[in-house]
Amino acid sequence: MNNWQIKLKADTLPWLLEPDEVNPGVRYFALRDLLDRPGDDPELIAAQAAVMRSGPVPIILEAQEPEGYWVKPGPGYSPKYRGTLWSLLFLAQLGADGQDERIRRAVDYVFDHAQAKNGGFSCNGAPSAALHCLWGNIAWAMLELGYGGDRRLTWAIDALARSITGDGYTGYLKSGIMGPGFACSANYGLPCGWGAVRALWALNSIPTAGRTPQIEAAIKASVDFLLSYDVVRADYPYQERISSSWFKFGYPLGYVTDVLLNLEALSSAGCARDPRLRQAVEWVLSKQDEQGRWKLEYGYKGKLWADIEKKGQPSKWITLRALRVLKAIYT
Repeated sequence: MNNWQIKLKADTLPWLLEPDEVNPGVRYFALRDLLDRPGDDPELIAAQAAVMRSGPVPIILEAQEPEGYWVKPGPGYSPKYRGTLWSLLFLAQLGADGQDERIRRAVDYVFDHAQAKNGGFSCNGAPSAALHCLWGNIAWAMLELGYGGDRRLTWAIDALARSITGDGYTGYLKSGIMGPGFACSANYGLPCGWGAVRALWALNSIPTAGRTPQIEAAIKASVDFLLSYDVVRADYPYQERISSSWFKFGYPLGYVTDVLLNLEALSSAGCARDPRLRQAVEWVLSKQDEQGRWKLEYGYKGKLWADIEKKGQPSKWITLRALRVLKAIYT
């Protein structure tokens, strides 16, 4: 047993690694992220091939139109959660192969229809709807799918970084992103914790050697912001109340953000041993059952192209997410 598994009530790795035609992506990510299998590992390659054959990924791809979009032409934010932007995001989260021709068409379609003139990914193609949560989501998805070398994505990421720090960014508006530090109209003009987590999630995915000074500064600004509040309470700036969604673990991950994703992003940013995460980590550990598994507490039943697990039941996806955090912190 690895050091990071000591905190588990039982060994869940065999469960995550078993062949599973319903959720084959779990095995793929467990091999890659928990066992550190390299990209050319035969088992890892076979696991991703299984993702493309069974489970939700082929169902999503079957629903794609020949031009590369889902449901209707345009930026693809609607309908939730079957439009083009959501479909691309969920394909990445489910372990799809980014070199598949259908995914390549989807990526090009998103660049052509959802990238605004400020570089961001937008709900309607306009800069005013290029919010950090969506911007970070789509940038992360494209990086996960292997498009890090695309100049259009390089532009999007540079603009994302500058919108966080304010360095050379001139796109702040009265709606959408209103200022540096994650100020967002969707959060009544206050800095948005959900947007910060999503942006950091994307920026972490850029290899260290490829990070510009602007990206490094944006990562630091994101970390500083997220750690300036109580992670387990998620008491980020709000006007009405702290969203209960912070405290419900879900999959796939839409725009809603939970404490576990915050921990994933912060630990990936090099903060795994920061004492300010300790209470949140203990809270996550307290939610495992006697078999060392975590339940799905938030889902999109009936809203996706294919349902992903059952709410209230032990979840391979949530357990995988929790183990990623434990590995980062206790290795």
